[in-house]
Amino acid sequence: MAAKLNLSGSPDSEASSLNDQSSNRSSNRSLRVAEKERRKNGAEDPFVAALKYFSDVEAGTPVHGNDEVERNLVLVEKVAYSKGLSPEAVSIMLEFAMSLRMGTVLCARVLKFLIPATVVPQEAVVRAVVWLGVGKIPVNTQILFIKWVLTVFDMIDAKDQLRAIYGFIFSFVTDENLCPFICHLLYLLTRKESVRVFRVRKLLELQSKLGRQPFLLSLLSLYKVFCPELVMLSIPSRVKSGFRNHNMPWKSALIAVQKRNGSQVASGISLELMSKDKTNSRKRKHCHLELPEFSSVVSKEPQTEPSSIRKVVPLVQLHSFAQLLENMHRIELPAQMGSLLGSSLALQYLDCVQDESALLRLNFWLGYALHEEFLFCSDGGASQNSEEALHFLNKLLSTQHFLQEGFSSSEAFLYKFLNVWDGSLLRPQILGLLSNIPVVPSSQIGQLLFEPLMQLFFTSSLFFKCGLMECLNNMLLKWLTWHSVYALEDDLDISLNSHTSINMTLSGFKDSVMELVDFVGRLASVGLQLEGCHSLLLSFTLDFYETVCDTFLKYGLPLVVMPPPGVFYPALFATDPVSVDRLAYIMYRYKVNLTSAKSEEKIREQAFHISGQTFREFNHYAVVMVNCLWNSKMFQAGTGVQLGEELLLKSNVPQHWTSFDLIHHPAFMSYAVDFHQKCWPGTKDMDLNSIKHSKPWSWYLEYLFNQGYDGLKQFVQSNISRQLAAGDGQDGSLSAQQR
Repeated sequence: MAAKLNLSGSPDSEASSLNDQSSNRSSNRSLRVAEKERRKNGAEDPFVAALKYFSDVEAGTPVHGNDEVERNLVLVEKVAYSKGLSPEAVSIMLEFAMSLRMGTVLCARVLKFLIPATVVPQEAVVRAVVWLGVGKIPVNTQILFIKWVLTVFDMIDAKDQLRAIYGFIFSFVTDENLCPFICHLLYLLTRKESVRVFRVRKLLELQSKLGRQPFLLSLLSLYKVFCPELVMLSIPSRVKSGFRNHNMPWKSALIAVQKRNGSQVASGISLELMSKDKTNSRKRKHCHLELPEFSSVVSKEPQTEPSSIRKVVPLVQLHSFAQLLENMHRIELPAQMGSLLGSSLALQYLDCVQDESALLRLNFWLGYALHEEFLFCSDGGASQNSEEALHFLNKLLSTQHFLQEGFSSSEAFLYKFLNVWDGSLLRPQILGLLSNIPVVPSSQIGQLLFEPLMQLFFTSSLFFKCGLMECLNNMLLKWLTWHSVYALEDDLDISLNSHTSINMTLSGFKDSVMELVDFVGRLASVGLQLEGCHSLLLSFTLDFYETVCDTFLKYGLPLVVMPPPGVFYPALFATDPVSVDRLAYIMYRYKVNLTSAKSEEKIREQAFHISGQTFREFNHYAVVMVNCLWNSKMFQAGTGVQLGEELLLKSNVPQHWTSFDLIHHPAFMSYAVDFHQKCWPGTKDMDLNSIKHSKPWSWYLEYLFNQGYDGLKQFVQSNISRQLAAGDGQDGSLSAQQR
């Protein structure tokens, strides 16, 4: 019946019902579309919603069973590891973690994925440090936070507020667990105004309690640099770095972010990937060896408002030395200390101001890069032939030449590297760095330098021997130059490096120079025998002794060291005239120095004393040279070089006593033949002894001197008084300085 009623209903009523249903469906569809659109718009950036959640979440919100917090946490973590967190995201997540709004469970997890994409806001770090004082954060999590701050220290956009709470940070050194990491952070933040008496006392008190810990000694050494009058503690000049790199939780993530973003993220840490595959480790890239970009810690213009308390001018915005001088005391250093190596203006700033903390931080970065890439490389350094390594070491060398001194970090690296070096890997660069090493105490120089260099010298090629001789000559030149520049007027103490605290007595410096000269003498004597008195090695050896012979007059060092017989006689009997001429010049300079030293010694009897053995050695060498080159008395008794009469007879050399005079010497015989042909052009039988007559002999000497042999000329004029008899041969007598 009901069905019939429905079927028999009026057409108008049925149409109205259909219209209502259609309207309802349309309305519902619009609502669904609007809801989808709203959800779509809200889902366009779920990362922003996740950050908003962590920003607004109330304290005490439970963690367990909370799917929303886990979902948002995974989302932020994914973004952090893929492309890094923006400064705003770092601030929000750091505040959420350190405030413990959801307990201590999530704090460590958030810190581990806190990977910045660009810079870290200073205000966020300051607020996080303040949360340490609440006392609710577990010790392990506090340590993890300090490690994170140390890792991203160069990425913090400014440091003024952190230095403003220096005292608050210092208060945590009393915690034995936090002390090593707090000392490291203080080391990076310390300025001269930060050094106070009570802080020095507290560190000394901790040292008496914990022992001479490296991290305490390192911080005290920095305090002593700024205020030596406050730190009376004796600190070793070569104390090893007391701070370790604690960037392992963030290392691989930072390198991944760096590669994706296509820019350098951090320079103060190691950014190479930690690969477990040993085969892949051979292909590791030199991420350390790429100098960071020279940029400001903040991307803003210099503060020029008159209301600003302290105007700060980023160093990157200065383009001339005049601008540097105008803003010398308002300089803001770049975010990454390694970038200083790539800017001459930054190096001029370091050289003028000598900011010890900046130099120490730069040394820390440089030392870690060198050790990681050349010493701790799993392939034994086989990959160091790369262009990155070559460019890095060349840049380091140019920096050291610009500053006219080396870095302590490269010095410490070389002492270790010499023990594993094969002598061929990047040889010019390594020898260049080696020549910049400052003076080494005589008690340590043998173990640190001589032992590894001796093994390399006797097992390497001729070209390595020559390169090492040149390196040691440059090293001696720098040592003597430092002495002449930094020696005090009373000649009691000398400061050898303006950027370190290395001091030694004058006698200690002389001992080190003596050790170096004696070591080179031993190397050269044996090396010339091994290489058959090769003229190239002999040339580099004579270069060294040209420096040694003038130590007194040129560099003011009261020390004269004669060359060993293994160097003197190969040079005297060399087959090339240049070597003989250089030996004559060296002997001439020795005489000038010894004469001046003798005169000075009479005036200042207690100032210094040249050993009588030195004078006897010089006189002996001078007599040998005069008898050999001038008097034609070679191989005779009392002339220094003697051979048995039977052996001389077996040689079948006529008039063997004249074999090494200026006419018959192998180095000058070609000149004698040429001179004879010019003087007696029509003579068929050549008699070189005819040159020894008085007039031809004078002409021959003038002929030799005109060939450019000035050293020979100076030696003859200073050591030989010529007494010529008419119609007779030349005669000469020795007038060398006698003891």
